[in-house]
Amino acid sequence: MSNPEHFLLSVENGIATVSLDRPERKNPLTFDSYAELRDWFRGLVYDDDIKVVVFGPNGGNFSSGGDVHDIIGPLTKMNMKELLAFTRMTGDLVKAMLHCGKPIIAAVDGICAGAGAIIAMASDLRIATPEAKTAFLFNRVGLAGCDMGACAILPRLIGQGRAAELLYLGRSMSAEEGHAWGFFNRVVSADALMSEAQDMAARIASGPGFANMMTKTMLAQEWSMTLDQAIEAEAQAQAICMQGQDFTRAYNAFVKKERPVFEGD
Repeated sequence: MSNPEHFLLSVENGIATVSLDRPERKNPLTFDSYAELRDWFRGLVYDDDIKVVVFGPNGGNFSSGGDVHDIIGPLTKMNMKELLAFTRMTGDLVKAMLHCGKPIIAAVDGICAGAGAIIAMASDLRIATPEAKTAFLFNRVGLAGCDMGACAILPRLIGQGRAAELLYLGRSMSAEEGHAWGFFNRVVSADALMSEAQDMAARIASGPGFANMMTKTMLAQEWSMTLDQAIEAEAQAQAICMQGQDFTRAYNAFVKKERPVFEGD
């Protein structure tokens, strides 16, 4: 998908930069953008040209979540079968992000609410500006906080009590709180946000691509494993990586006192 219709995409040096494209309304999601993002992330599994994704803001805001007029209004008129089809589709976006095989960096500025907060949550790494306001605001629109995996993923990032506070109250989490709680990896100025995200992405893209895919896979899969199962799964995963050429390249470079150049195989 080189030219998506419902979000912005550019690819350079193995880094895909994505953002929503409705800055005048703080970048809400629509039925179409949900579905197109889901399909694009699913396709990343088979795209060897992309090593890492940066999901960034547009016009000073990350995303205001589901569009009030284009999504929430129509949802109030749907029957149960239609509603379940929608909620499964939104959950499929998170699944596609978790299983796309590429590290995802969320660069968060301004409003990051509802499904926008979920996209940041479902990313692997998160960088914010001091102006970032992240809100899992489902409770404030009469819905449960258990949306798109929030009750599973958010407690793992910031702890059960802090997640419960955000999900029950629907209040905004400041960038300072998010950094202190472990939601954000770092907080930088708005001017530096995308350069920091791109620099981090470049470092990841220059690394061993297959091994990074394996790391992302195991981070997701080991949630449901016992410790013994996780240790065995990691033994198998690491043995697979040891058969790769990047492992040999790293060894040969070390012997020659050179920096390894990884090729992702």
